[in-house]
Amino acid sequence: MFTALFPDIADMKVLDVGGTAESWLRAPVRPGHVVVLNLNDPGDCDEGWLTPVTGDACTARTALERAAAPMAYDLVFSNSLLEHVGGHAQRVRLAAEIQQAAPLHWVQTPYRYFPVEPHWLFPGMQFLPMALRARVAERWPLVHTLPASRAEAMADVQWTELIGMTEMHAYFPESRILRERVLGMTKSMIAVRTR
Repeated sequence: MFTALFPDIADMKVLDVGGTAESWLRAPVRPGHVVVLNLNDPGDCDEGWLTPVTGDACTARTALERAAAPMAYDLVFSNSLLEHVGGHAQRVRLAAEIQQAAPLHWVQTPYRYFPVEPHWLFPGMQFLPMALRARVAERWPLVHTLPASRAEAMADVQWTELIGMTEMHAYFPESRILRERVLGMTKSMIAVRTR
């Protein structure tokens, strides 16, 4: 679906907010150039077409300028970052940065009302009180990486806030919202602008 929406991807300059260099090295598509911006560790790369930058996607232009990275792109790509930026105000900032960085975008985030919380693979976890979510995060065996402490488990759940369709439309009002479905239910949403 991605390449059908962006058939000229091989010639595009792409900004990936929240991704990693490794994911692009394994990707089935190769854009003309990719800058990966990640608050934590975007990874290392010595490929000329791929530039990792450490910085906050919610202030992307500032981070890119500090790194002497390009400031204009054809496409912004973001996969499962929107729910991890720290609340509504930060999501508004991220959406603005994405829409100002390029005329095209692909922004995916899990859907709040899918019955299984996707980060922990725990049914209904997103609807539990925060303390109970932290307890699940601390002990649930299907989590990608078990936290080292109760405080780390609490931080993990506090930094994960799934959103619904109304919020996605509000953050990207000029975009088409696509639905990724599992068994007929919306699992995640993608805000797409292709022109």
